[in-house]
Amino acid sequence: MTRFAPLPEPPYYAVIFTAQRREGDQGYGAMADRMVELAAGQPGYIGIESTRDADGLGITVSYWQDEAALKAWKQVSEHLLAQKLGKTRWYEHYTLRVAKVERAYDGPEGR
Repeated sequence: MTRFAPLPEPPYYAVIFTAQRREGDQGYGAMADRMVELAAGQPGYIGIESTRDADGLGITVSYWQDEAALKAWKQVSEHLLAQKLGKTRWYEHYTLRVAKVERAYDGPEGR
């Protein structure tokens, strides 16, 4: 089983979310699982890759077919609630970046 998202040929969009978690779960795990499930059902969703270290720093990259799809995802009501809880309960600090992927390579063979 791979932890890499099954990506198409570019172009597509990547939403890069880097966050430092606060101590304790406080419902975070269940909400994170729900967001992955919910995102997967959204039009234009391609996939997700996520990792977290022992100190609570996590990076999640979600991939979207186009900018309209990722903007629509941002407005999903359950996702809006998760965003609010992230700001007030779960994250000490976070940064969100949106990028258009124009080239991508796989290794070791390359794409």
